[in-house]
Amino acid sequence: MSNANKHMPFPELTANEVSNLWSSFLMNSMQQRLLEYFLASTDDSKIKQIIEKILTQSQENINELKEIFDKENLNAPQGFTEKDVRIDGIKIFSDTFILNFCFDLTHLSISTYPIALSECTRNDIREHFQRNIAFTVKIQDEIVELMLSLGVYLKPPQVAIDSEVELADSFMYLNGFFGGSRPLNAAEIANLSRIIHRAQFSKMIFVTFSKLAKTKDLKQHFGKGRDGIEKVLNSLKEVLDKENIPISASGDYLISNVEASPFSDKLMLFFVNTCLGIFCFTMVNQAMTSSLRTDVVSKLGKISDDMKKFYGSGLLLAIKEKWFEQPPQAVDRKV
Repeated sequence: MSNANKHMPFPELTANEVSNLWSSFLMNSMQQRLLEYFLASTDDSKIKQIIEKILTQSQENINELKEIFDKENLNAPQGFTEKDVRIDGIKIFSDTFILNFCFDLTHLSISTYPIALSECTRNDIREHFQRNIAFTVKIQDEIVELMLSLGVYLKPPQVAIDSEVELADSFMYLNGFFGGSRPLNAAEIANLSRIIHRAQFSKMIFVTFSKLAKTKDLKQHFGKGRDGIEKVLNSLKEVLDKENIPISASGDYLISNVEASPFSDKLMLFFVNTCLGIFCFTMVNQAMTSSLRTDVVSKLGKISDDMKKFYGSGLLLAIKEKWFEQPPQAVDRKV
């Protein structure tokens, strides 16, 4: 920020800025608690360094966001406290699983921070999100490099692509339900493989959380998520299998059996509703808009509808348990 602008009073926050700051606080609060446990239970020194960097960034973000809320006379969210994690708990996840977990957290940041930046006008708020975007890109590069060196990075399919430029000469290009459907194009292959890799990770989250959850309702909810993800995998793999397009299998997601969860039910549900829910919705909707074969669009539409029902029930569960913090809202002007 230039010296000329440092002493200029900031305009009041817009509704978009308040919403994005609120969401950023909750996301960083969640990350802080997850990463505290990962740091205490990881054995690999290189993975520890990754965790330490993300944890430090999350803690700095929380402090900065608290200052902004305080200056604007707004109450900061409660978020998650030390009661939501047991960092002295025994090791549950393999180091590879933890590395993939960290990779997933960067995906959430990459999908949300740029949107937040585009909606903000105040210099200090824009700088907050710009710093986070730059950090996320850098740490994601480090994670990918480490995953490649460990041989655990799931690469997208590599297939022979027809290099000749052609124009579609009939509406049959869109057909996928009946005979004579064309091969998948590069965008469709990329979309399906991206969702499958995401679903493989999500399945293991649901398997793990269904074991760790304390309440019956949450165990059942995570169990439904596991079954739903299995249907997604079967549906999309069927399309790729018919065209002999290979897809990487999921990595080492070994977990240990434990009696006590290191995470609160509140924290696990929030992770599922945000990291899995929001990011998956974005991914599926992007795939629907760029896929042209009718059978692929139909499958993605079914997946989107099922996700709306599942994550809607997750939100209702959070409200029922009194875990859902209402975002700031406008003064009721109708009174």
